[in-house]
Amino acid sequence: MTTEKPESPAKAISKLPFRKRFVLVWRLLTDSRVPFSAKLVLPGVGLYLLFPFDLIPDFIPILGMLDDVLVIILGLWLFLRLAPRPVFDEHLQRLQLEAAEKP
Repeated sequence: MTTEKPESPAKAISKLPFRKRFVLVWRLLTDSRVPFSAKLVLPGVGLYLLFPFDLIPDFIPILGMLDDVLVIILGLWLFLRLAPRPVFDEHLQRLQLEAAEKP
């Protein structure tokens, strides 16, 4: 008896067309079944980006913006991991069906 592990959210979302990825995040953000604590991650990332102090100052070439990109990526990853898996899978399947219907 073999049990297949479900795909990680990052791998599953990478199979979507680029525009649909934003739609998936928006749908999860507006879904009432996603816990409020998970929904707080994205505004937290936004506040970090608006906050005038950075881990690495932006005037340092390349590294200054790299920490911002890293915070965005980790914030999205955390949001997707905190969203309940059945809800994530439901929205993902709907978007895959919508993408398959449109040429």
